[in-house]
Amino acid sequence: MNTEFQSVSATRGNVASIFMSHVYQWMTAGIGLTALTAWGVASSPALTSMILGNSLIMIALIVAQFGLVIALGAAIHKFSAATATGLFLLYAALTGVTLSSIFIVYPVGSIATAFTCTAGTFLAMSIYGTVTKRDLTSMGSFLTMGLFGLIIASLINIFLRNSVMDLVISCVGVLVFTGLTAYDTQKIRRFGADAPLDDATAIRRGAILGALELYLDFINLFLMLLRLFGGNRD
Repeated sequence: MNTEFQSVSATRGNVASIFMSHVYQWMTAGIGLTALTAWGVASSPALTSMILGNSLIMIALIVAQFGLVIALGAAIHKFSAATATGLFLLYAALTGVTLSSIFIVYPVGSIATAFTCTAGTFLAMSIYGTVTKRDLTSMGSFLTMGLFGLIIASLINIFLRNSVMDLVISCVGVLVFTGLTAYDTQKIRRFGADAPLDDATAIRRGAILGALELYLDFINLFLMLLRLFGGNRD
């Protein structure tokens, strides 16, 4: 997956396409690692009991996830290509550990259906973000505000435990992350078109950061759809 741009004469459109192919490769690797880790933890009663049954471990894992996202987003330009890649894969693995609980809460069929719907929606919106001539910057600002609203509402509902509010949060979440997929795709592709062709480290950092953004869109869209249509084992 090493990114090499040998020809400076390549068109910016071609450069963007090559850059995006690496973004999608790393994003797919992250999702695959998350899925395998989640399945592995859920398949082991000992790991399930040790991790999911211990609130302190779960809190530590969530804090570690937030720390990794913040570090990658704010300081990725300070990391080597290998370090940035390792931190991204570590984040994907930790996410798999925390998401292993979905195999306990939801039937496997529901998880597979939600994943398939997520993949189809993500693909469609990513294609839209690639081919549209419309500047999605203003939409991105609106969706970012909606994301902060979702976070606040979700935190409040932890205490209220209101099922109607949970339904509204899930519906709005699907719309927000569907839109963010298109916006982030366009933004990342534009970055790729202007990427420094002679700096392989910068290219890798950019690809990892782009992969992280699209990975987060995919995972959060999946969780919102699973909450809406997944049902549970009860």
